[in-house]
Amino acid sequence: MTKQDRAVRTRLALIRSAAEQFEARGYVRACLAQISAGAGVSSGALHFHFANKAAVAEAVEHEAAGALRTAAGHGRDADGSALQRLVDVTHHVARLLCADVVVRAGLRLNAEEYGGRTRDLRREWRECVQGLLAEAEGRGELAAGVTPQRTSAVVLAATTGIEVLAREDQGWLARPSLTDLWRLLLPCLAAPRLVAALDPAGSGPTASGTPVSGAVAGGAAKAEPVGSGADAPGVPAQAYAVGLALR
Repeated sequence: MTKQDRAVRTRLALIRSAAEQFEARGYVRACLAQISAGAGVSSGALHFHFANKAAVAEAVEHEAAGALRTAAGHGRDADGSALQRLVDVTHHVARLLCADVVVRAGLRLNAEEYGGRTRDLRREWRECVQGLLAEAEGRGELAAGVTPQRTSAVVLAATTGIEVLAREDQGWLARPSLTDLWRLLLPCLAAPRLVAALDPAGSGPTASGTPVSGAVAGGAAKAEPVGSGADAPGVPAQAYAVGLALR
């Protein structure tokens, strides 16, 4: 292994160790000695790569941002229904949060106040959701009266809430949890001609080789076709109530 390879591996080990400390303790209580010990290197090696704790936190956020942008990019650039891609990207991000402590810590750090923060990960997520919903509107995929602006507020509130709740219980990120959310929302959001074709469990495969906490193997039932109003077949009363909020 070359000296450069060792340096890269040491830096990555420090970022992961820092993410574990930031996730468990938060920015203020995490300390550099524990970060270096967790990476199996000396304090001197840590300071060779990072000037201070803020620089380590910035590196964790940077790595998390890259992973989240990649997930969002797949949603924006893929083919097919924009609504299905929105569903798929939420499942993809949930898998990332389950599997990658760096992504979890990056989002937690981004919500905390500390010096040197240069990005807003939740703003970037908002732009991803709003962009896909605007595309869905342009393609005629939204139900009559459903607007991207109000719909994005509901989706953002739900997904951000799930991420926060998952800090204490990762079961919130399990595939069935998100599937239930989309099974409730999609009959209210989607044009009736599309509802039966949309999969609330996500249309893409789970990440190969990636552990998915609490995931359930196999596909989930698709939403039933809907008409309009609370008595439409396949639309539970809760879904109709959500639909009123979206319109």
